[in-house]
Amino acid sequence: MTGILRLAYKLLVNDRAKFSALLVGITFAVYLMMFVTSMFSGVMKHASANIINIGAPLWVMDPYVETVSNSVGMPAYVLDAVRSMQGVKYAVPLYSGGALVKLADGNYQTVTVIGLDDISLYGRPELLEGKIQDIYAENGFIVVKDAEFSKLENPHIGSEFELNDNRGVIVGIAQVQTSGLYGIPTLYTTYERAIQYIPNPRFTISYVLVEPKSTSDIPRIKQQVETLGYRARTKEEFMKNTEDFFLYKTGGGTNLLIMMLISFTVGLSLSGQTFYTFILENLERFGALKAIGAKNRDLVAMILFQATFTAFTGFGLGIALCVLLILLARARLPSYAAMVTFGNLGISFGMVVVIAAVSSYFGIRRVLKIEPFEIFRG
Repeated sequence: MTGILRLAYKLLVNDRAKFSALLVGITFAVYLMMFVTSMFSGVMKHASANIINIGAPLWVMDPYVETVSNSVGMPAYVLDAVRSMQGVKYAVPLYSGGALVKLADGNYQTVTVIGLDDISLYGRPELLEGKIQDIYAENGFIVVKDAEFSKLENPHIGSEFELNDNRGVIVGIAQVQTSGLYGIPTLYTTYERAIQYIPNPRFTISYVLVEPKSTSDIPRIKQQVETLGYRARTKEEFMKNTEDFFLYKTGGGTNLLIMMLISFTVGLSLSGQTFYTFILENLERFGALKAIGAKNRDLVAMILFQATFTAFTGFGLGIALCVLLILLARARLPSYAAMVTFGNLGISFGMVVVIAAVSSYFGIRRVLKIEPFEIFRG
């Protein structure tokens, strides 16, 4: 069998034009698939940036909230009710909203303001500069140093701005796990300062962040919150809700499906047709092998090896090309959202397996019909 596979390898790579065409088709298909799914994965992660960065295990929200960026205010009694529920270790309010700040040079910039619980500062970011206690100072704000940091004129500790005619001072520079999706800088302050500086409707609590006593208490807390008329979701469930919103309620899901179908069709048509042409051009060689004693299973093994070798070589090249272009894009655009995940790799791997299987099927069916006497008679 080793000799048969070595022969199959030489037969494949010696025809460089056909081998190159096969590789190009599969590489391009994998690249398209990886590129589209990587962009979607990156967008989903950045869309859930606040969920990831704050890190609360359980979020209580209005039942009509679909994404973390579109909160609906809740009355203060919800916080008191959640704190009194069985299984709750503690619960704190969180403010999340947009604002327009006036910078030192007179320009205006939209920002996201996160208001942390004044007592615990639960969900606070990791500081690169400054002290967390300074957030209690008059007009104190912490700015996140991410891809959008420069939009605030690269502030430093002591930088000033205006927010609704209120003076704001940068008292800390922080880093977070994930930057936001919409290209908007993020500021952290206390809850009371956020609702004081930013015009709000009657209800100002965006979310109630809950720390359960144990993981087993989460279902009970959810049930109690549902009875209250609101909704509780774990960190993972809230991220999944955000993903479902972009996937099913925007054009993102349709565009993703279309691009996946295009990449699959391109790869299958190019590689399948080229591989079948390769088989037809080598029918004499397969017939000769059959005439000198090669069995059908040997010929099947040769074709499967050729299709598998080509498919997985193209798979590796496609992934390498996608990763390279993502790295180049991030080097030029820090806010570029695409990211490679195991899910992307799994989808592309499945596509390559299908392409190899379909290509092999038509090649095998044609080769098994060869009669040696037809070859020698010609």
